[in-house]
Amino acid sequence: MTVQFINSEKAAELIPDDATIALEGFLGSDVAEEILENMRKRFDNEGHPKNLEVWHASGIGDGKDRGTNNFAAKGMLRRLVGGHWALAPKLEPLVADNEFEAYNFPQGVMSQIFRDSSAHKPIQISKVGLGTFVDPDVEGGKLNDAAKKDDLVSKMKIHGEDYLAYEVPKPNVAILRGTYADEDGNITFDDEPLILESTSIAMAAHNNGGKVFVQVKRVLKKGSMKPKDIRIPGLLVDYVVETSDESMTRQSTDTQFNPDYVNQAVVKPAGAIDVPLDAKKVIARRAAMFKNDDDNIVNYGIGKYPETVSLVLKEEGSAENITTTVEPGTFGGVPMGGGDFGCAIGPEATIDQPYMFDFYDGGGIDIAFLGLAELDKKGNINVSKFGPKIAGTGGFVNITQNTPTVVYTGTFMAAGLKEEVKDGKLNILKEGKFNKLVDAVEQITFSGPVAHQNKQNVYYVTERAVFKLVDGGIELTEIAPGIDLQKDVLDHMDFKPIISDDLRYMDPRIFEEPLMGDTNNKPGESVNVNA
Repeated sequence: MTVQFINSEKAAELIPDDATIALEGFLGSDVAEEILENMRKRFDNEGHPKNLEVWHASGIGDGKDRGTNNFAAKGMLRRLVGGHWALAPKLEPLVADNEFEAYNFPQGVMSQIFRDSSAHKPIQISKVGLGTFVDPDVEGGKLNDAAKKDDLVSKMKIHGEDYLAYEVPKPNVAILRGTYADEDGNITFDDEPLILESTSIAMAAHNNGGKVFVQVKRVLKKGSMKPKDIRIPGLLVDYVVETSDESMTRQSTDTQFNPDYVNQAVVKPAGAIDVPLDAKKVIARRAAMFKNDDDNIVNYGIGKYPETVSLVLKEEGSAENITTTVEPGTFGGVPMGGGDFGCAIGPEATIDQPYMFDFYDGGGIDIAFLGLAELDKKGNINVSKFGPKIAGTGGFVNITQNTPTVVYTGTFMAAGLKEEVKDGKLNILKEGKFNKLVDAVEQITFSGPVAHQNKQNVYYVTERAVFKLVDGGIELTEIAPGIDLQKDVLDHMDFKPIISDDLRYMDPRIFEEPLMGDTNNKPGESVNVNA
């Protein structure tokens, strides 16, 4: 059919009940928010579209009202399969009340699954997720009882090895956003900081007999686009929605438009970096020491501890040869955080998200620094679920399962912890309320046994203790000067770790104000474990 140019209200009217929707977006980037909001308005007024099945790769929303929060109405959804959930808190009570089937699969799997759908492949075969809550032998990625009636992932053997087989959807609606459309419906992404899986989603809906809706900033004359700039050919597009509301064209949750997000700008040095000496810097300094000279391709996870590792490496002059990558597709530049996460200032390149995860799954990253929320005796990590709070895995499983060296960073205790670094020692002023090192994590987002089987180097760095993954669990290798092994470490663990025969104090330079001079680890004296 010839592309039609309509408003967002009409787009909402054209989306049928019982549709299977492939939805694009990453936080607030590349989200067709105007279409989503009008879908919700129509549902509130008319009760349609209802009983929807939605598939999306990344977390979509602002943590309040936008993105997938628009679907938080009883009866609007029958199923949601998402790669990340933390940005849609309004969905959580509906998940808990079993108002729809809820699933969480790894972001990389989800980004690649639309590519498989466009080629009519029945399953996606991957090792990503083995041993985690996604594994059907564990939870099968199911977030509530309503999801228990259908298995969307199964296990199979190929050449004697275990693989996961993820069911591939057949979307009949695609909801996307670009920057410009021409009169033939060709779509470019000039001002969008990311491309994501837009081409794959459009192809998937088109090849499954569905309709493709694209929200854009402006419609241009036919022939005004360069062919290589077109990311979605007009042949795949059924409806174009031109928005006049600037708030619907934001590059990210926090930024309306920053030209440096889409230009290979020369990133000027920020000047002298001075990271204050506190527990956060202690963690970052020790974590940075696990980076070898040959570890040039790096991924920093979300959160203050991984971000501080980046600052410490720059402060010590150890970041010159590092190329950072961020899972939605950016190489190089300066990765952003907060509501701008996923964007980068002056990226060297921005590729489609499925291809970035191909790179990750093949071991393309040398080292990854990530957060440490909950750790157990087997070396398992949980970052995806805490009671009724559903964060979801995001790209965590892809990154941690396929990177040769993984370093987890975070404080030893949670809630109310106050510490100071003084006179070369760590002093605990007020202990935290909750143990983070537990007998068994609530949900397995990273499998210690699988990582050990895969011969990955895995470390867990806190301000007072350093552990490494070994056969049979985690081994305590270092403690901070000023810390009592029994009172400050072992008494605040729900299990007893393996203790190294050569337990040492952490490198004393970590606890001093001057620069360390390099990030090579030089452990301190041996600890008398019998003292």
